Amino acid sequence: MPTIFTHKFDTPVYNGTVSFSTGLYINGQFVDGSNGSVIECVLLRILLIANGKTITTVSEATPKDVDLAVEAAQNAFETTWGLNCPGPKRGILLNKLVSLMEAHSDELAALESLDNGKAFNIARTADVPLSIECIRYYAGWADKITGQVLETSEDKLTYTRHEPIGVVGQIIPWNFPLLMFTWKIGPALATGNTIVLKPSEFTPLTAIRMCHLIQEAGFPPGVVNVVTGYGNTAGNAISSHMKIHKVAFTGSTLTGRKIMEAAAKSNLKNISLELGGKSPNIIFEDADLEQAVNWAAFGMFFNHGQCCCAGSRIFVQESIYHEFLKRFTAKTQGINVGDPFVADTFQGPQVSEIQYNRIMSYIESGKKDGATVHIGGGRHGHKGYFIQPTIFLNTRPDMKIVQEEIFGPVSVIIKFHDEEDLIRQANDTIYGLAAAVFTKDINRALSTAHKLKAGTIWINCYNQFHANVPFGGFKQSGIGREMGEYGLEHYTEVKAVHVNLGHKL
Repeated sequence: MPTIFTHKFDTPVYNGTVSFSTGLYINGQFVDGSNGSVIECVLLRILLIANGKTITTVSEATPKDVDLAVEAAQNAFETTWGLNCPGPKRGILLNKLVSLMEAHSDELAALESLDNGKAFNIARTADVPLSIECIRYYAGWADKITGQVLETSEDKLTYTRHEPIGVVGQIIPWNFPLLMFTWKIGPALATGNTIVLKPSEFTPLTAIRMCHLIQEAGFPPGVVNVVTGYGNTAGNAISSHMKIHKVAFTGSTLTGRKIMEAAAKSNLKNISLELGGKSPNIIFEDADLEQAVNWAAFGMFFNHGQCCCAGSRIFVQESIYHEFLKRFTAKTQGINVGDPFVADTFQGPQVSEIQYNRIMSYIESGKKDGATVHIGGGRHGHKGYFIQPTIFLNTRPDMKIVQEEIFGPVSVIIKFHDEEDLIRQANDTIYGLAAAVFTKDINRALSTAHKLKAGTIWINCYNQFHANVPFGGFKQSGIGREMGEYGLEHYTEVKAVHVNLGHKL
């Protein structure tokens, strides 16, 4: 019998009780894993304690459980979903899920904060609304998946069909657990695919809770299956499974390489990858300085810096460098770091001890390489995995803190004079996920945006996301796009049909 997770929230920002099964969700049922093992969900952060506290356990999936999930998904695809469930009906079910998410918005935000450590108010005003927007958007696409009729000759009818792939595997990260869950299932379900999804073992709770809402919405058993497990077992089983013909992954570039290799070595499955970043944020001398500072801080420290598109390399034109630094320093020092369930908290703890130690090792690397710690550079407080918002100065392009993704609240500020050299430095990275430009000169803004090698460019803003706008990276930041109409392309196969109307041999 799977564990029942019950938790009473008694906080300044949310009060309520949650209670739900934390079993694997396979074929419409919550079940134990095949070997009966569990994963501990550890409350390392919320109570600000040093050594952690187990809040619940979730069932652990093994490769055998992935096989069972794939079998359930394949059966659903062949009987109750895919081409057996018309687009309008798929849209109705997705909209029912939207209504349930809206009804449980506060609960979902509280679970996200409890599990991940992000501020409740940010989860409630950003993560949850964006997740709802995503499912609503793709509900609208469900009955609009169309092909084309192509003119060839008068004695032949030629047309294309965009058919669902079948069983798709999806693996999501721990930094935006709920949002990444919806980014994955939205386009897959709208196009008629069935799903086997693995959430991060660090943050499984909102994915499991969403399964209860999916069940309540009336999705047929087997359409969505969620297997909570570890990457080297359940994740590897998904990416190498011979009956999964597409895998989507969001996470590190290192893991993305492994998934790509497993996909190639198994059945050459279709892949889409949204990976790491080291995004440049460029502040020109004519920028609205107050707004540039506000957006730069938001772009860097949002979600504790645990954001793949974080603007961690801030390039500032030399004529405004000192004034920008003064204002950005004050803004950074004003960030409230602490308990996610306090109203004015902006930065909570890092997600785990592993991530905390990784970030601190980068900070030590920066110091060792000769960069200057302007502010921060250490633990915030004496308990929990809190890190001071950190600014490095006097860096070199070859330093690890300039080249590698830190995934924490650590920024570098770099002075520039020559615009040509600026573009070279901005593009001098293996990544190409996002970038930003701040200037009042629209010609300069667009010219710079077009020269930057990144999948998303923000002009005079940062971290802006919409369900109808694609997101993805150049270079080693990934393959393919999520969101928008572009996101649908990865979940259909195009079939060309030739009908002979009179051509004779």
